Amino acid sequence: MAFENTYLIEIQYLGFRYSGWMKQPRVKTVEAMVEKTLAFVLGHKDFRILGAGRTDAMVSALHHAFALYINTPLPAGFLDEFNANLPPDIRALDLGPVTDADFNILQSPRIKEYAYYFAAGEKLHPFCAPFMAGFPDALDLDTMAAGARLFEGPHYFGQYCTQPGADTVLDREISRCRLVENTALTANFFPKTSYVFQVHGRGFLRYQIRLIMGQLVRLGRGEISLDEIRTSLTREGAGDPLPTIAPASGLILERVRFH
Repeated sequence: MAFENTYLIEIQYLGFRYSGWMKQPRVKTVEAMVEKTLAFVLGHKDFRILGAGRTDAMVSALHHAFALYINTPLPAGFLDEFNANLPPDIRALDLGPVTDADFNILQSPRIKEYAYYFAAGEKLHPFCAPFMAGFPDALDLDTMAAGARLFEGPHYFGQYCTQPGADTVLDREISRCRLVENTALTANFFPKTSYVFQVHGRGFLRYQIRLIMGQLVRLGRGEISLDEIRTSLTREGAGDPLPTIAPASGLILERVRFH
């Protein structure tokens, strides 16, 4: 069904109590909550929404976006009313009409910027759980930082994806992949020192970032070497999916860039 109007709506959410972005039966998702709120505010269900990609269960977003397809123009003050009815862990940031006939919510994003926050060597305060993963072992952070840089550029990510389809493109390019000390996300219950794994790219495979983070944790524990990571990024070295998927709650979609 074709709709007369398209809007780009930018949002952010804390994903800790949701089973991801995408609507699914019998579970609470961000998309389902957004759709339910839109129907209440608009007073009808004659619309469709489509996100600029999906996030996994418990993954949060500081900046995500979705397209709203609707026949009637949105009224003045819609954003305020939408926010007033959204739950407190979801907030609409901005909206605007889409006038580009070639706009595609799935293809138009140029870069997606993710961050994975974590700490090591101690049991974290329970309040950290929605924002940061905790690894009890002491980790070699310098070697992990060197390992992170190996993922930059074009590589074959056959091992860094779960359940790829026949048409899944496993050759991907990561424009930034760095591990640095965290100074951006702070709270008085965070550990004294924490870290952030930054990953930027046009698009990512299912669990790709968490599988990369899992490899870095194994590297930091001394279970694998830098050469083994290099080999895993080639067709010759690719085998079964990797054994360690990092927890979801440390992962945050920080920005979807359309320009």
